[in-house]
Amino acid sequence: MTSLRDRVVIVTGAGKGLGRAYALDLAARGASLVVNNRWADRSAPSSAEAVAAEVRALGGRAVANIDPAEAPETGEALVAQALAEFGRLDAVVSNAGVPETRRLHRQTREGFQRIFDINFFGAFHLVQAAWPVLSEAPAGRIVVSASSAGLHGGDGMAAYASSKAALIGLVRGLAVEGRPRNLTINAIAPYAVTAMTEPFLAPGQAERMDPAAVAPLVAWLVSEGCDVSGQTLVSGGGRLRAAFAVEGAPVAIAGRDVGAAVHAAIGAQPRETYPDSHAAFAAFMDGRDVLTAG
Repeated sequence: MTSLRDRVVIVTGAGKGLGRAYALDLAARGASLVVNNRWADRSAPSSAEAVAAEVRALGGRAVANIDPAEAPETGEALVAQALAEFGRLDAVVSNAGVPETRRLHRQTREGFQRIFDINFFGAFHLVQAAWPVLSEAPAGRIVVSASSAGLHGGDGMAAYASSKAALIGLVRGLAVEGRPRNLTINAIAPYAVTAMTEPFLAPGQAERMDPAAVAPLVAWLVSEGCDVSGQTLVSGGGRLRAAFAVEGAPVAIAGRDVGAAVHAAIGAQPRETYPDSHAAFAAFMDGRDVLTAG
C-alpha cells in the first residue's frame, strides 16, 4: 500500500464521486488534505466540509474549502490554506469538472467558455499557484483529471472534449519544465460511476466502475515513488492503460496526389512517441527514407 504519511495534498471537486473517493483513500494512506468543492446550494450542508469531517472522524487531518475551482483567485487561496494549516504542500489533484453534451450549432460562445473556465482554467489556476511551492518540495506531484473524450472526441462533446484535450497538452508541456525539479505532472482519464456518468452506463456497468477503484492510481501518482511524468493514464474497474500521442512514418507527397499521401500516412507504420516537440521535429526532419504513396 502506497504510504503518503506526512504529505499534504489539495483535492478539488472532492465533495462527491471520484474526488471524494480520492480524498478518503489519500487520507487512509496518511496524507493531510485540503478538500475543495464549491458550496452551490447554501440551504444544504457543504459537501467539502462533510468529506473533511469524514476524514477527521477516521483519524485523518483535513480542512474544507468551498470556493469555486474556476475562480482565478481559488488556486492561490487553496495553496495559502494548505501552507497555513499544515505548513507545507506536496501535491495537488485537480479533479473539479463539469460535463456537457451539446452539438456545436446549439452551443453559445458563453456556454463554451464556461466549460473551459471550469474544466481547463480551474485546473490551470491551481497548477500555476502551486507550481512555485511544488518546485521547492522534495517530490512535488500534480494530477489533473482529463477524459477519454479529450483523447478521442465524442458526439456533441466539442466543448468538453477540447477542454480536456487542453489539459493533456498542459501536462505534456509542464512535464518538460518539471523534470529538473523532480516535479511530476500526469493526467488521468477515469472511468467510474458518478452523477456525471451514471445516465450513460449500460446495465451492469455501474457495478464494475466503483470510483474507489481509481483512487490507488491517484495515490501512487502523488507519492514520492511516482517516477513518470507527462503521461495520460486511463483507469477504471481496477485496471489502467497508457494513452499516447504518436506520429507515424513520414510519407512522400507523390506529385499532386495529396489525398493518397494523407491516406497512406494515416495507416503508416511504425508509430513513435517523443519526449517533447523538439524531438518530434528532429525525427521528422532527420532525412530518413520516406514512404511513397501509391
